[in-house]
Amino acid sequence: MNRTLCLLLFILPFVTSAQQNFGSQLITIQNDKIIRKILLQNGEFSTLSFRLKEHPYNFVSILSKEPGGDAADLSSKDTWYRGENPREFSFLLNDEYVDGSTGWEIVETEEQSQDENVAFRIVLKGTKNINRDIQLTVSYVVYPDLPLVRKKIDFINTGSEELNIESLDIESLNVPWGNTHNVIYHNYARYKHIGPYLGNWNDPLILTHDPDAHHGIVLGNEAPGVLKRVSVCADGRSLTAGLTHTGQEYAFRKWLEPGEEWESPWVFTGLYTGKNPHEATEGFVNDFIRKHMGIRLAEIPQRPTFVYNTWNPFRRDVNEQLIIELADAAAACGIEEFIIDDGWQVGFGDWEIDYKKFPNGLKPVFDYIKAKGMKPGLWLSMGAASADSKVFKEHPEWFARYRDGNFVNLHSEHEQGRYSACFTTGWKDYIRDKILGLVKEHGLEYVKLDFAIVASAYRFDPDVSGCFAENHPHNDRQESYLEIYRSAWQLYDELHEAAPNLFIDCTFETMGELQMVDFDMCKHAEGNWLSNFEGQAPDGSLRVRQMSWWRSGAIPATALVIGNQSLDDEDALYSFKSLAGSLPIMLGDVRKMSKQKQQEFKAYANWLRAMENKHQIMLFRQDLPGFGEPVHGNWDGFQRINTETKSGGIIGVFKQFSGTGEQWVRVNYLDDKKPYVVVKANGGEIIAKGNGRDFKEEGFKVVFGNEFQGELYEIRTAE
Repeated sequence: MNRTLCLLLFILPFVTSAQQNFGSQLITIQNDKIIRKILLQNGEFSTLSFRLKEHPYNFVSILSKEPGGDAADLSSKDTWYRGENPREFSFLLNDEYVDGSTGWEIVETEEQSQDENVAFRIVLKGTKNINRDIQLTVSYVVYPDLPLVRKKIDFINTGSEELNIESLDIESLNVPWGNTHNVIYHNYARYKHIGPYLGNWNDPLILTHDPDAHHGIVLGNEAPGVLKRVSVCADGRSLTAGLTHTGQEYAFRKWLEPGEEWESPWVFTGLYTGKNPHEATEGFVNDFIRKHMGIRLAEIPQRPTFVYNTWNPFRRDVNEQLIIELADAAAACGIEEFIIDDGWQVGFGDWEIDYKKFPNGLKPVFDYIKAKGMKPGLWLSMGAASADSKVFKEHPEWFARYRDGNFVNLHSEHEQGRYSACFTTGWKDYIRDKILGLVKEHGLEYVKLDFAIVASAYRFDPDVSGCFAENHPHNDRQESYLEIYRSAWQLYDELHEAAPNLFIDCTFETMGELQMVDFDMCKHAEGNWLSNFEGQAPDGSLRVRQMSWWRSGAIPATALVIGNQSLDDEDALYSFKSLAGSLPIMLGDVRKMSKQKQQEFKAYANWLRAMENKHQIMLFRQDLPGFGEPVHGNWDGFQRINTETKSGGIIGVFKQFSGTGEQWVRVNYLDDKKPYVVVKANGGEIIAKGNGRDFKEEGFKVVFGNEFQGELYEIRTAE
């Protein structure tokens, strides 16, 4: 039996094929950039080769000969060398280890195309006693012009007994021995590690780079929150991405009833050549995230460029008159979103308006904010209720429990009389309806959703996490982790379906660890309140730029909501310019600002909005060539260039107490042949001219006379 599946999209071939002979099946998944060959032979299912089409090196396995297409090649024992115990995937099934070599047969192969993408589905049935009651559908997706394969696994319990899955590696590839000496870029693909590496929740993206051969592998993990796990040569030979293993903090488990189906998170693996691995993340990885991952920021019609929040200095001491006064001043600064933080409500859980503070309710306040040209928002603890709340008294069955059976506060051990809800219960629908009520009755357009729902950023005890309740839909605490995340993401999706223009800010506290943000969240929420840096400029401004740099190696920069820089600081404009590399959000008592300072801010805010309207900069961010992590005593900067249109974008340059008064700034990702000009922000003078190649190779000179100084520039085509 021979079967070849072929699809032609435009001019680019995306070929997937399955070939069976003498009990072997060779499956080729490819596009114009990459080719991945997967072999099922003697019950073993694994990737034989994975390479760039224009690069002969096989990134994942050692082959003595590339498998051919005829029967002799596939049946010959000497054709290929796959390495010891090839995996492709692995997991524990009822405590027994299962991987690609355990024993499988292909039940079905199917090619699916959607838009310009091609997915190849391989249905595997277990052939041994250990895996005979499980069926897997392994899906691989390729995208036009991207050297990247996305992968997930669907599970079906085909037996008559309950099964449990643990320690799931969705991707598991054998790599050449030399990879143990590669440089691993971890922690959002920013920091270097040499030797075997085992990652955690701060690794939605890593790179393993061979500095001698000048090539490497990009490994992305779309699992949510604290459940992410990646490894490079932790066993000396494998590269893996998937969910946490048994014995780790927040270990994953999934129970499957007979006939039940379950879908894993996605992971992705990309290949690149070159001496600078970050060109891969700023290039095809960013293209994939922006175009194909399904992030919310790419879907909303208008991305915010300037947000205000009341938390500092007012904390919970807010009221109608104060908000009216702050709204007047915020509008004068050019702010677009106005968020009322904690204090608008009575207690926790019922989310009722405090009519002592807001005697006319929130609607007239929101209407006033809208009349000033801003979108109104609220803070809300999405998974917490106090013991005296109506919802807790009426539905105690919705709340999480600790191992001793008592109700638990996952967020903090210091908040007495407040408990965490479990999102696998009716709480999810309850809190959804509460938020939608605020949308429909009062006109809410931005919601900041806060506090722990799975694990705490502050308790530092992984045992106080998840939910031990025995009467909830999850079977045990380990299963509750992923189920809670997915229920929360479903809540976000349902909010967006009912209120498409609602901006959801999911904080790091909700994610479960300090300053954590990841791909899975970005697919369901637009932003993540990432930090609480309360230091004044210039020190606080530096921390803003550091955080933006730390996370934007992997995460879309506009998803980074970095607080808490204050508008009433003397050098607040330095902070605003620093924040232009992420999502500008500022706090403070804006009433204290002079009229002149408000006008100055409004000019910059209007300029940034114009840059977004013109170049769509809020979907892009890249490092400035030659500039590294922002540090005291040096220069740093960023660029936000639209790599699709090459119309230009913005550049931020900062001097942080450097002894050098001038710096040459080079710009990447422009059209080499097109003429461009660099213009200082706010309609300033043209300071440089040249074509794209000139700016890439030579750049333009910046001279700063102050100890700390920052400037924003537009670079645009001169045509």
